[in-house]
Amino acid sequence: MGERIEVHPVNPQLRLIRQGVEVLRAGGVIAYPTDSSYALGCRLGDKDAQQRIQRIRRIDGKRHNFTLICRDLSEIATYARVDNSQYRLLKATTPGPYTFILEGTKELPRRLLHPKRKTIGLRVPDHPVVSALLAELGEPLLSSTLLLPDDEHPLTDPEDIRDRLEKEVDLIIEAGPCRGEATTVIDLTGGSPVLVREGRGSLAPFGL
Repeated sequence: MGERIEVHPVNPQLRLIRQGVEVLRAGGVIAYPTDSSYALGCRLGDKDAQQRIQRIRRIDGKRHNFTLICRDLSEIATYARVDNSQYRLLKATTPGPYTFILEGTKELPRRLLHPKRKTIGLRVPDHPVVSALLAELGEPLLSSTLLLPDDEHPLTDPEDIRDRLEKEVDLIIEAGPCRGEATTVIDLTGGSPVLVREGRGSLAPFGL
């Protein structure tokens, strides 16, 4: 049975954040809050943990795109090819409720890239708990929205997550309910931004 910890949503306690990072470094899967909904996360290089997330969500790893949760723009640039115009857009909209589709670099395991387009979804959430986790971990989180099979919407309430996932994950980091609005997904791989999914993030910065 997984553990759970309650952290302050604005000023998360460092000792609890470190507890979460220990679970990740030991190969664990965590449920954690973001600025949209709760998500499932593991270390970038942990294939077994990634497969556990796929089993929890009952998704095909070859078809489902995981998202890389990054600390900042410099970390995005390590894992994705970013030109000057893309960088300006990223700078204007991060951190925030956006997921960006970009061409991946060789720093990423091939299993994480879109099989044909070699792209990856990246995002920098605007949430203190995520920021603290990433700062302590020192690397991105491999992440997937906490949307369970047969559910129409992602889980946003810690009590629901506890009831349904306590035996499936190693740790639930609780920081109160999330907004429950999906991120806006923007494909930046072409000559101009393309809207993939409209969500909480404004389309104005992209001229869409």
